[in-house]
Amino acid sequence: MSIRTLENLSDKLAQDLAWRKRELAEIKSLVEAKKNVSDQRHKVLVRSAVCILYSHWEGFVKLAANAYVEYVRLKRLTYQDISTNFLALAMKEKLKEAKETNKPSLYIPVCQFLISELNQRCILPKDPISTASNLNSEILKDIADILGIDFSPYLTKSKLIDEKLLKTRNEIAHGEYSGVDRNEYIELHQEIINLLDIFKTQIENAASEERFKRKSP
Repeated sequence: MSIRTLENLSDKLAQDLAWRKRELAEIKSLVEAKKNVSDQRHKVLVRSAVCILYSHWEGFVKLAANAYVEYVRLKRLTYQDISTNFLALAMKEKLKEAKETNKPSLYIPVCQFLISELNQRCILPKDPISTASNLNSEILKDIADILGIDFSPYLTKSKLIDEKLLKTRNEIAHGEYSGVDRNEYIELHQEIINLLDIFKTQIENAASEERFKRKSP
């Protein structure tokens, strides 16, 4: 489905987050229902739950971020009309090519572009947002910056994201023992659900307020 309208964007985000929440709710209910389950089996369940929780954290952030970029891309704005964060995203490949060759002469067409071609339609890449399969707070901040959304709601949650979720998930995924008890998981579950809701709302607000457009001087 093309994401051409605010309704398209909201529907895309709502539908994706809904199925993730349903699955996570099922897992949480299994973690909470410890009755008639051995301690060893319950530990395995909790460790598995952490990995799935992380997968939905990374999966939704990546999908939502790229959905917003797609929405902006289909607005067909010019380079001079788009916000600086999206202009940076559009210019990334041009600058990357010049840098990798280490030839100063390749910066000349980039400069010419900036001087004389900003009235052309802005070409944004498809699915440019990457989580590098390790969505820590630093990568999340980079994503927030490139989307033009406020990172401050996540500042106090950086340790939770980096250590309680990502570090624990990595230890489990790499075959290391990482003990997470029932209460720790339930708290982590709720925190991550809250962060996903915040991220979804931020993208919807940025789109509805047209923050992807350059502000008039």
